[in-house]
Amino acid sequence: MNFDIAIIGGGPAGYTAAERAGANGLRAVLFEKKAIGGVCLNEGCIPTKTLLYSAKILDSIKSASKYGISAESPSFDLTKIMSRKEKTVKMLTGGVKMTVNSYGVTIVEKEAFIEGEENGLIRIICDGERYEVKYLLVCTGSDTVIPPIPGLSEVSYWTSKEALEIKELPETLVVIGGGVIGMEFASFFNSMGVKVHVVEMMPEILGVMDKETSSMLRMEYAKRGVTFYLNTKVIEVKPDGVVIEKDGKASTIKTEKILLSVGRKANITNVGLDKLNIELHRNGVKVDEYLQTSHPGVYACGDITGYSLLAHTAIREAEVAINHILGVEDRMNYNSVPGVVYTNPEVAGVGKTEEELTKQGIPYRVTKLPMAYSGRFVAENEQVNGICKLILDEADHIIGCHMLGNPASELIVIAGIAIQKGYTVEEFQKNVFPHPTVGEIYHEVLS
Repeated sequence: MNFDIAIIGGGPAGYTAAERAGANGLRAVLFEKKAIGGVCLNEGCIPTKTLLYSAKILDSIKSASKYGISAESPSFDLTKIMSRKEKTVKMLTGGVKMTVNSYGVTIVEKEAFIEGEENGLIRIICDGERYEVKYLLVCTGSDTVIPPIPGLSEVSYWTSKEALEIKELPETLVVIGGGVIGMEFASFFNSMGVKVHVVEMMPEILGVMDKETSSMLRMEYAKRGVTFYLNTKVIEVKPDGVVIEKDGKASTIKTEKILLSVGRKANITNVGLDKLNIELHRNGVKVDEYLQTSHPGVYACGDITGYSLLAHTAIREAEVAINHILGVEDRMNYNSVPGVVYTNPEVAGVGKTEEELTKQGIPYRVTKLPMAYSGRFVAENEQVNGICKLILDEADHIIGCHMLGNPASELIVIAGIAIQKGYTVEEFQKNVFPHPTVGEIYHEVLS
């Protein structure tokens, strides 16, 4: 049981690392205790977006008359929606497993633990077997945070996992936490006709994302019937509702179901990190720009670092880690990692925010326009404006971009590349966009 590298965790970081390691001649073993694909493919990114796409189609049919199309009394079949979600997950996880296998990687679908180190080799124990490796990549992901709310243990509540397994819709739903996950579920259930309440402790939804686009999204969903409670704390949960407090005053939101969505925490326990004296920081494993831990033979990628709990970040981190092991020059740059909220309309951002720059005292300027300045956007988004905001530094380099409007999730990567490459406005303007496309909004904003 000797390998060049062991990878604990088969999520986006783990399976990417396994594929890269195998493709470059390393003898690799991948351990996954639940299902290949991790939270992202099985109970996160993919199933959520599958449900949201069904909701988006329903929204489109409801608004068909705006486009001269008659589609009366649209309906949906929740059982078929959930079945399609399961089929999509099964297809993609099967594809990942097949790809990993194709590179000669050994997959062990059991829980693995770090046992220690001897003679320069790291020892892993899994299902009674011992594995010895030169390098170890820990990608054990994250778990849902369950806050100590009085009464929570005595009621039946959902996390994102349970919300993805529903067989019927509630009439009312309180979402505790207005972050990305909370807002995506609020979007889905609102489209399905559920009365949704969102409770958020902070002054605005979506955490550290750009406040202007976050506010615009909140106002859009408020028009659709979602009720928001900002600067509001949940002080108790009861069988028939959620007790909230704002400005010292308590009140109760009556609800049939509760969805808990206050964040995720790195899985740093029950792995055996202490056996190798791996240094931790805040709520995760401390790594350098090569994703190397305090132990030279151990790397950590994905949510376990507690830095950027995003699947695409994890994938890029895994690439950097394997490249470092192979001696290929590469390093992680977090300045151009996009963040996306797959509501309808979508919100996306990359690089610096105004709030971040103001707090740091860094000079900047903003140029922005409604997305409606794009002819293609107007043709496909009746009575919707949206926004595209670019943030520039004193030398006219693009350092941030924030958008509201479909398809922001696809367009944001363009700004991400500009930030990563250090483009100035003049350099970026030399790129030619096909006409008509929504992407032309970049030219409009910078003209």
